[in-house]
Amino acid sequence: MPRKIALLSLLLAAIGSAQASAGLSLPEALAAAFAQNPELAAAGREVGVADGERRQAGLLPNPELSWEAEDTRRDTRTTTVTLSQPFELGGKRGARVAVATTGQAIAQLELERQRNGLRADVVQAFHTALRAQTALELAQQSQALTERGLRVVQGRVTAGQASPVEATRAQVQLAQAQSEVGRAASQRSVAYQALARLTGSPLATFDHLQAAKLSPGAAPTAEALLDKVEQTAEWRLAAAQVERGEASLGSEKAQRIPDLTVSLGSQYSREDRERVNVVGLSMPLPLFDRNQGNVLVAARRADQARDLRNAVELRLRSETRSALSQWATAMQEVQAYDRTILPSAQQAVDTATRGFEMGKFAFLDVLDAQRTLIEARGLYLAALAAATDARAQLERVYGDLEGSL
Repeated sequence: MPRKIALLSLLLAAIGSAQASAGLSLPEALAAAFAQNPELAAAGREVGVADGERRQAGLLPNPELSWEAEDTRRDTRTTTVTLSQPFELGGKRGARVAVATTGQAIAQLELERQRNGLRADVVQAFHTALRAQTALELAQQSQALTERGLRVVQGRVTAGQASPVEATRAQVQLAQAQSEVGRAASQRSVAYQALARLTGSPLATFDHLQAAKLSPGAAPTAEALLDKVEQTAEWRLAAAQVERGEASLGSEKAQRIPDLTVSLGSQYSREDRERVNVVGLSMPLPLFDRNQGNVLVAARRADQARDLRNAVELRLRSETRSALSQWATAMQEVQAYDRTILPSAQQAVDTATRGFEMGKFAFLDVLDAQRTLIEARGLYLAALAAATDARAQLERVYGDLEGSL
């Protein structure tokens, strides 16, 4: 029995270790977010709400059953039973259904907009976490460089070929590198947790991210996106608001026509011992209230919706151009760092370190080369962040841009 318990403990430990060492790719993160994100699920419920409103809008008014007694004396009492049915005139029901139908379309478009927003958030959070993961790896590499420099300095100090002051400088540099590693590890943990929250998980169940590259790729042309402005969920949502405003105006105009109520009943007189049929028609007289105030409100709101649609289109076009400009500029910086700056900075560190080992350079030259490399790496990650943020801003509007690249 103890042996079985021990084997079970080892198995559970192995499973836990496998889960803890699991990686996460961007497609997996997006799939988890679409399936588990509670905010997206709440937006999806609104579609069901709109469906219920559409069903209710198409229902006919209920008939009314009434009972009436004249005279409280039993022998002379007259009782009347009436069944009344209102009939909506002026196309009220059709207008009401049209308003509810536009509500269904708006709910669907709002859900699509929420999905695009969630996708952009996940992409942005994934790349933020990926950069934090890379920053930790670079910080660890910088720490290894400083440890190597410290060993070289200590060897030269022991041999009497360098001043103890250089060893102190190397120790300070190593302490700074170790502090940077701790800070980078903390930032990576925070970024992982932010990504896990978007995927609907309270804890990050992964310990590394899987991605082929840090770069978000080249920016698409402005024409390729601007031609699709009227296909975006946000523009179509604004257009649907215009349709709902016009439908609401039609519904308020239909309210100006009064409804007709038809009544059928039976009246029985105990005194005469006679039963007669009762037929009635009733209709309000629109002398004062012709719903003119509500018609004016609906007309102004329809005009407002058209103005807002135009404002949305203007904003989308402006934001598209700004984001594309930011993306293209950032990618130019990224390419410069990839092709020239980072390789040159790394070569300068290697040359200075070898020269110091051979006594050709001072340790200050090594420190200066290391600082230049570390600064260049930080600026490289900042340029990547600017490009990724611009892409996420565009995907928030246009959805997945893979087909446009």
